[in-house]
Amino acid sequence: MLGYALEKKIIKSKVGQKVGLPCCHEIPSSETLHSYRVYWQKNVTGVVLAYAEGKSLSDHVPFLPRYKNRTEMDPRNLTLWISPVEILDNASYQCVVQHLKRLQNPSLLCDEHVTLFVTADFSEPNITAEVSTNSCESTEMVVRCSSHGGFPKPKISGALNNVSVVWNVSWVSESLSLYNVTAEVRLNVTKDVEFTCSIEYDGFAKSTTLLLTDTTFCIVPTVPPSYNVITASSIIIIIFLLAVILAAKYVLRHVCSCCSKPQDSVEESVRECIELPVSSQVTSETSFV
Repeated sequence: MLGYALEKKIIKSKVGQKVGLPCCHEIPSSETLHSYRVYWQKNVTGVVLAYAEGKSLSDHVPFLPRYKNRTEMDPRNLTLWISPVEILDNASYQCVVQHLKRLQNPSLLCDEHVTLFVTADFSEPNITAEVSTNSCESTEMVVRCSSHGGFPKPKISGALNNVSVVWNVSWVSESLSLYNVTAEVRLNVTKDVEFTCSIEYDGFAKSTTLLLTDTTFCIVPTVPPSYNVITASSIIIIIFLLAVILAAKYVLRHVCSCCSKPQDSVEESVRECIELPVSSQVTSETSFV
């Protein structure tokens, strides 16, 4: 993939791509590179490539070593090609073109600058959520978002159900000119919500969304019965037991009194126990008549 021009004299490219920096002069078809002297310089002083009379001046001019085997120049439009592009290629470059009509006094045809701006894509934001405190009312979570390996320095933002949140902490570290970014926020979650983390850099943006689940959990403690309830229940049970015992004793005493009489008396007593109410009723009716 080729780098592309954002506007005149400014070229944008991404790490790993091939980018072409345009020169300020193009050799006409009637001539060749042998009639020119061309210098490609970085930040004015460092030489990237140089040609005179169609030959490289690498044996005569100290080239910047980091561009060795990564650059070439088009012999017609003098475009400087760099591949693969690296972060350290961010710089201002200068194309100087001279015509060699007379070697002793070459004429300057152009001397212009072009800026190369290199970017590197950040990784997709990674969101993690850790429950720190759980209660009946809410779940407290520590939410972290991170992304790495990008350039230039990014901006990281967070949103809870599309409402912006303020990070408790955020930090950016640099490794080999690439940036790593991490941010952290503490949230009280009372229901399931969506958390979105976004990384913005040089007009680009990447975002990731994670569903935060409410994990509130309540255990209602068992309340032991009060002392008064226990006392009252015990009294009722005791009274009930006493009543049962007294009733049992009464029945046993009545039965035993019947059992202690002679056989004839027992039969008569039993008969009396059974027939007495009926006899009484008949007697009453007879008396009434």
